[in-house]
Amino acid sequence: MSDVFIGSEAVRQGKLTAYRLRSRFRAIYPDVYVPNWAAPSLRTRSEAAWLWSGRRGVLAGLAAAALHGSSWIDDDAPIELIWRNPHPPAGVVTRNQRVDSDEVTHVARLPVTTPARTAFDFGRRLPRGEAVARLDALMRAAPFAVEDVLLLAKRYPGARGLRRLRAALPLVDGGAASPKESWLRMLLINAGLPAPTTQIPVHENWRLVAVLDMGWPEYKLAVEYDGDHHRTNRRQYAKDQRRLRKLEAMGWIVIRVIAEDSPHDVLRRVRAALISRGAATRKPL
Repeated sequence: MSDVFIGSEAVRQGKLTAYRLRSRFRAIYPDVYVPNWAAPSLRTRSEAAWLWSGRRGVLAGLAAAALHGSSWIDDDAPIELIWRNPHPPAGVVTRNQRVDSDEVTHVARLPVTTPARTAFDFGRRLPRGEAVARLDALMRAAPFAVEDVLLLAKRYPGARGLRRLRAALPLVDGGAASPKESWLRMLLINAGLPAPTTQIPVHENWRLVAVLDMGWPEYKLAVEYDGDHHRTNRRQYAKDQRRLRKLEAMGWIVIRVIAEDSPHDVLRRVRAALISRGAATRKPL
């Protein structure tokens, strides 16, 4: 028996009795069951939602992005389906929308929107900051061509949110390794600073010393976001300190950003460092 299945179908095919279905399995969506002990993952819930649709829906949004390998998506995220049904169960969002055959692919035997169509939907529906973070993560996991997304905008000229989409697409960078890195990059760009390069390799004598989150190689200036693991993992902390000392000896300025830093302070530090290296910025200190 699969981890997720249509209950009435299993009973009709003789795979289970009605009693065993009731006693050993539970429905997470109407007539779609998992074992009593199971804590359904996003992948399981995605398949369950597709089964609930009678195997006719197309997985979209966060569910599609997760199946394409995108990170930072919680297991309890709503499952989005492109399917005509105005009364979905809790945890499922249905959208009565057109989706052409070239906008659908299959991942793990499930029909999902292609990376380009998934990007098209994210860019139209989400606020710019959140959209860029989701698009960054999708680009990192399943690279898509911005031109393909813009072709979808031409295909659907009356779709809502096209202006928002066109504003977000030029900001997408698959080099961002986390939503916080996307937030930090957007903070710098929105403040009028030069757009930073992401994932900067630094070598010495042909040996890789570090890959920096973002920065300006021409000025030997980097900005890095430090998550909690940098502080709670002693081994990681020691490694980071040795790496930082090596970079500073090579002439790099590395600005470390943590969650407690205010945007104003981050911008002040970065702008001052850029000016110290001879860069022109659009806003004064």
